[in-house]
Amino acid sequence: MEIEIYSDLVCPWCYLGKRRLERALASYDGAVTVSYRPFQLDPAPVPEPLPLLDALGAKFGGRERARQMADQVTRAAAGDGIEFDFDRALAANTFDAHRLVAWAAERDRAAETVEALHRAHFRDGVDIGSRPALATIAGEVGLDAAAAHTFLDSDGQVAEVRARLATARELGITSVPTFVLAGRYAVSGAQDSSALLAALTEAQRHLATGA
Repeated sequence: MEIEIYSDLVCPWCYLGKRRLERALASYDGAVTVSYRPFQLDPAPVPEPLPLLDALGAKFGGRERARQMADQVTRAAAGDGIEFDFDRALAANTFDAHRLVAWAAERDRAAETVEALHRAHFRDGVDIGSRPALATIAGEVGLDAAAAHTFLDSDGQVAEVRARLATARELGITSVPTFVLAGRYAVSGAQDSSALLAALTEAQRHLATGA
């Protein structure tokens, strides 16, 4: 079964959803392939590093409200072994990061790259809108950092990522994470691992019976 994960690399619930899917898959006995599909919560450019809490505060009614939101997801993530440090996190446009994931997928390193990007953004205060920073992250997951930098400075995967972003809009995806199972069944939100496992089992049953 193919599982397509529509997510953004600066979405904390996407990071949580990824971890929960991995736990669900550890208990699932079917064969799966996982593909990471791009989505941008905000496609606006970020011309210079900006504290994430300031950016969220400008959108959601002030820094105190942003802090409340950050605390909520931090508590949820802690239960799944994920560490967030919103005081270090920087706002970033993720288009190039999505390009890097697509490049890494061609080298069978997509999952590791997505994990590293989430961790860099949410824990380490790395600007994942920076091409040099993205190249460094590529090197950390065993890819060639210099080759990654050369790729990012080219137009590689630009058209492909734009097309996949358009596909997300055409599918009516407005929130992430969204998991599309076998191209037919959609599960939205960072569901807990038991709910994701149930969805996988049900999708497999439908596929097996042709329903």
